[in-house]
Amino acid sequence: MTYRVGVVSVHLASAATTRDAIVIGAGAVGAACAYYLAEAGLSVTVVDRGSVASGTTGAGEGNILVSDKEPGPELELALLSGRLWRELEAEVAGPAELERKGGLVVAPDVAALDRLGALAAAQTSAGVQTEAVAGDRLHELEPELAGDLPGAILYPQDMQVQPMLAAAHLLAAARARGAQVRLGEPVIALRRSGDRVTGVVTDRGELSAGAVVNATGAWASATAALAGVHVPVLPRRGFILVTEPLGTVIRHKVYDAAYVADVASSAAGLETSAVVEATKSGTVLIGASRERVGFDAEISTPVLTRLARQAIRLFPVLGRVRALRAYRGFRPYCPDHLPVIGPDPRAPGLWHACGHEGAGIGLAPATGWLIARCATGATPGLSLAPFAPERFGHADA
Repeated sequence: MTYRVGVVSVHLASAATTRDAIVIGAGAVGAACAYYLAEAGLSVTVVDRGSVASGTTGAGEGNILVSDKEPGPELELALLSGRLWRELEAEVAGPAELERKGGLVVAPDVAALDRLGALAAAQTSAGVQTEAVAGDRLHELEPELAGDLPGAILYPQDMQVQPMLAAAHLLAAARARGAQVRLGEPVIALRRSGDRVTGVVTDRGELSAGAVVNATGAWASATAALAGVHVPVLPRRGFILVTEPLGTVIRHKVYDAAYVADVASSAAGLETSAVVEATKSGTVLIGASRERVGFDAEISTPVLTRLARQAIRLFPVLGRVRALRAYRGFRPYCPDHLPVIGPDPRAPGLWHACGHEGAGIGLAPATGWLIARCATGATPGLSLAPFAPERFGHADA
């Protein structure tokens, strides 16, 4: 059977193909793709060279945000994903420690507060819930915040999950719907029939499928290159500090207004801005840094020191707290700051679900849902044109 999405054909399993879809990657995005494809009745196999959430997902904070997104395609994707996360609460998100804590974006000065207000007004027009909070009310929301901040914007729709649990529970739900999961099995090549991708080659053999979904995060460019197509996803390194447990000292996800600019920045050099939030266990996560240094995994003490100082500026109480550990991950950065979602007409049979940068956890359900809708010929309900893989052309173009 064949479904057509625009000019792209999706060939479902027949005698010649063993599975309808193979998803490469067992992180949050790959797990969400597997879940929604299996829920739609397709036969699915997930393949990953490592374990569940062993890449970017396992090094994230679990953010589900609308607060850091300007009106446009990514915000529309985030609003859809937020609704889907709430629908998943009973089976997936609840066990993954979903917290509807809300986000509080604070301004260090009046000029920054004016910029935040303008952004919030535009976001409100796009369907985001926002509330301006005057400086003298900040302690009602966050008693330990520094006392000299002029104000903030509250985003009630912001949420958080434990990212590794989220990926694991999505995969468990996919398996309950018939999906197969093969871990510790690297994909070393893609099967081809002319220009069409017809499956994968792993270190254990060949697997055939009507569609292969590239959900390999920061490594998505190398996966796309196996099919001879160009998807310019680059690793953007970031660090997180984890403190000793403090209980409920910090109630929301709290971050400096500079974080919004850093998210939208294309700079290759180091950028840091204070992002502070507590987990259900009581530890505090401190970020966020961004720098394009390839896959350099070295832990940088100067960057961690800078993050700690910025966090203490927001929450002076953190100056009396021990840091237990630090870790790093690689965000899958795209030059236009939009993910890559959908079938690739340059290599029929290859689909992409990658390039979400630091928003992959939050955007995972919407990405998987859209992939499944397209794969079954259903109306997506959200234009995939801004996320189209072919927007990048060819590497030598």
